Amino acid sequence: MAVSSFRSGRLPLFHHPQLPNKAAACTTRSIGGFKKPNGRFSSNPKCGRALFLFAQYSQSSQAQTQQDRFSSRLQSSLENLPKLLEDIVQTSISTGPRGALRLAQGIQAFVGVGGEWLADVSRSTNEPTGIPSQLQLGLLSPLYLRKLFERMGATYIKLGQFIASAPTLFPPEYVEEFQKCFDRAPAVPFEDIQAILREELGRPIDSIYEYIDPTPIASASIAQVHGARLKGSQDDVVIKVLKPGIKDILVADLNFIYIAARILEFLNPDFSRASLVGIVKDIRESMLEEVDFNKEATNIESFRRYLEAMGLTRQATAPRVYNYCSTRRVLTMERLYGVPLTDLDSISSLVSSPENSLITALNVWFGSLLACETFHADVHAGNLWLLRDGRIGFLDFG
Repeated sequence: MAVSSFRSGRLPLFHHPQLPNKAAACTTRSIGGFKKPNGRFSSNPKCGRALFLFAQYSQSSQAQTQQDRFSSRLQSSLENLPKLLEDIVQTSISTGPRGALRLAQGIQAFVGVGGEWLADVSRSTNEPTGIPSQLQLGLLSPLYLRKLFERMGATYIKLGQFIASAPTLFPPEYVEEFQKCFDRAPAVPFEDIQAILREELGRPIDSIYEYIDPTPIASASIAQVHGARLKGSQDDVVIKVLKPGIKDILVADLNFIYIAARILEFLNPDFSRASLVGIVKDIRESMLEEVDFNKEATNIESFRRYLEAMGLTRQATAPRVYNYCSTRRVLTMERLYGVPLTDLDSISSLVSSPENSLITALNVWFGSLLACETFHADVHAGNLWLLRDGRIGFLDFG
C-alpha cells in the first residue's frame, strides 16, 4: 500500500494500486467537498467514488481476514476436541465417586460457614455500632473465607498458604488471616492417628514408641505432627502422619482444576501461550508427591549428605529419619528444638547476632541449589528454625 501526504500537514491520503489513479489526484478534503487551488470548494464525484471504493475494499479485506482467522481457529478446535473429550473421560474415571463426594463436602462447608456468618450478623444487628465491615463482606471477608478454605480441606488450605506467602498480590488483611493456614488446620482425632500408625507399622504402637503425645505439635494441610519418644533408645522424635482421606481429596480437587484448565484452553487458545494446563499439571504432580513420605525421607537424607560433604554440619542440620518406623504415610524423625527465624525476641536470647544466623541460613540454602540433589523449595518461618545450639534447622522436605 502506498502513502501520500501533503506539505500542508493535513492527514495523508492513502490509495491502493488496484484503485484508479484518479483517487491520488484528490486534494485535501474539507467538509462539504474538495478545495480548489483558488481556495473555493467544489464537489468531485470521481474522487468521492474512488474513496468510496477504497473504503469498501478495506472493509471487505478486514472482514475476509477475520473470517479466515475464525475458520482457522474453528478447524483447530475441532481437531483438538477428541483429545479434550478423551482427557475429560480419563480424568473422570480416575477420580471416580470421589468427585461427587467432594461436591457434597463443598456444599456442606459452604452451608456451615454461611450459618456462622448469619449467626454473627444477627448478633451484630442488636449492637449500637451496627454490623462490622468484616461481616458486610460476607463469606469473602478474610475470616470467613479462611474458615471456608479450612473446611474444604487440603487443596484449599494450600491455596490459603499461597495467599499468606504472597503479600505483594493480596491485601494485608488476607495475608495476615491466612497465616493461620500454616500450622492451625483442623486437627484429626488422636484415635484416628493411632489407627493409621497400627495399620502402617504393622505392629503394636507400644512396641516402637514408649510415649506419644496425644496433643499435636502442628496440624497442617495434609499431615499432623505428634511428639513422641522411641522405645529403647529414648530418642525424642516427631511422628508426621498423613491425614486420612487426604490423597482422595487432592486427586478429586486437582483433577477438577485440570479439567477446568483444559476447557479454558479449548475455548480460548490464547491461554495456551501462558501454559495454563502445563502449570496445573506441575502443581498436581508436586502436591501428589507430598502425600508420599518415602519421597520426603529421600529428600532429607539427600540434604544431610550435602551438609556433610560441604562441611556445614556445624552451621545447619536436618532431622534424622528413622526408617524402621517410617512408611509412605508415617514419617518418624529426630525432634529438633528451637524457634522460627521470625521470632526475633527468642532468637536474640539464643545468639548475639540474629543477622548472622539469617545470613548463614541463606548461604546454606543457596549452596544447596548448586550442590545438592534436591533443594528445599518451601522455606518459610515454620520450616526454618534457629536451634538451641545455634545451628539452623531445615524442616519439612515434602
